Amino acid sequence: MWWAQTHNKRQRDGRSAMARLIQKFGGTSLADIARIKTVAERVRREVEHGHQVAVVVSAMAGTTDRLVAWTRETSRLHDAREYDVVVSSGEQVTAGVLALALQDLGVDARSWLGWQIPISTDRVHGKARIEAIEVAELDRRLERGQVAVVAGFQGLGPDGRITTLGRGGSDTSAVALAAALKADRCDIFTDVDGVYTADPRIVTRARKLDKITYEEMLEMASQGAKVLQTRSVEMAMNHRVRVQVLSSFIDVPGTLVADEDEIVEQQIVSGIAYSRDEAKITVQKVPDRPGVAAAIFGPLAEHAINVDMIVQNVSEDGRADLTFTVARADLERAVSVLEAKREALGFSALKPDSNVVKISVIGVGMRSHAGVAQKMFQTLFEKGINIQVISTSEIKVSVLIAAEYTELALRALHTAYGLDAQE
Repeated sequence: MWWAQTHNKRQRDGRSAMARLIQKFGGTSLADIARIKTVAERVRREVEHGHQVAVVVSAMAGTTDRLVAWTRETSRLHDAREYDVVVSSGEQVTAGVLALALQDLGVDARSWLGWQIPISTDRVHGKARIEAIEVAELDRRLERGQVAVVAGFQGLGPDGRITTLGRGGSDTSAVALAAALKADRCDIFTDVDGVYTADPRIVTRARKLDKITYEEMLEMASQGAKVLQTRSVEMAMNHRVRVQVLSSFIDVPGTLVADEDEIVEQQIVSGIAYSRDEAKITVQKVPDRPGVAAAIFGPLAEHAINVDMIVQNVSEDGRADLTFTVARADLERAVSVLEAKREALGFSALKPDSNVVKISVIGVGMRSHAGVAQKMFQTLFEKGINIQVISTSEIKVSVLIAAEYTELALRALHTAYGLDAQE
């Protein structure tokens, strides 16, 4: 595997860096030249402290959206390989400009594109996965004190073409580089100052967490929290890369995402996440016989429509109602796929509903404490909120409710689990 192909643990003498850091800056942190110069100052401070630093950059804010729009305006059915050439150019510009800003501050810096390292990926253009990273030259440059400014989001396919890793892929680039370079930590700088127990825009008494486990962060990211990209958290967990989430705009401690062993005292519940990107479909009066579920979900899978929460209610007449959720963007397509199969499936009607939200209670402490789900259900009942669908995992309980109750549910659950900040 690629992370095992890297060099052995670095040997440092008294003149070597105190730590090897990967710093990743998102588009809002690099929105204009003034902010890029501010980032350069932050990188310079780490260099002056004796650290070895590699920086991974996103495109400037709004750039990728503009490039994507250009490809669609030019060709509705565009070639994915040329799409990657176009949309990857934003990171190339940012890497070069930041390297220039660092040089202007007297810092030895050099920009690197994905194909120059190279960061080798599979051939799936638009959402490629990293397969190998050749870090020998980067390692040599870092050891001699040069800052590497790496264009995130991009790599090199097996056919020698530029690939991109999908939206949010710069986080994945940073974590992968940290794993390959045996970095001591990967700092993700963004427009928030850490990971909170809930969305502070809705729950005003939400608290910033000092530390959170990989598993909790993965669940929070996949259940709607936008702080880190899900693939990057999964990679960090697999390769035990310590990740810190920090603000680009204020100099305050962030949140460390680390192994469970690093967190001395675990909360039963660490956070409450929510996702508005949900839609519900109820297939009414389906014949209750073996193979029906496969007949329903098979065509959806063939059309790359992911199904999440599922519940089945069986009636006395040998028919059942099957309810499940899909991404809101897939609702119309999912209904169309199922309607085309109505005669074969034998259901009486479809009831789509996009006015729903998924609320998730997350915490590794659930493994050893009973009653977490019951407290969630009781709290929502006391607020008059009906639960439409339920799903659980080892460290998560999720429910689907009507969207108009989102704020009420989040605040009530946050208080019920003792997560409110002390005033």
